[in-house]
Amino acid sequence: MKAIITVLGKDTVGIMYNVSRILAEQGVNIEDVTQTILQDYFTMLMVVNIDETKSSFSELKAAMTEMGEEQGLSINVQKEEIFAAMHRV
Repeated sequence: MKAIITVLGKDTVGIMYNVSRILAEQGVNIEDVTQTILQDYFTMLMVVNIDETKSSFSELKAAMTEMGEEQGLSINVQKEEIFAAMHRV
């Protein structure tokens, strides 16, 4: 199963490191990523595979949210199936 992760916030050193560190610790594989800095704001969109994750989806989401709050970032984790369902409506 895949998930979509978005990261938004003021650009600081270590954002990519902290996000990828938590994903690696959870056994999540990053399949695709795009990132850019818009003026002083860091933006990132990731497609990840959560088939082999070491925790539940809600635990992964909570870990990412907690790290985001500590870093002053908005991090959203959604299952890919949400996007597929939106296109069927």
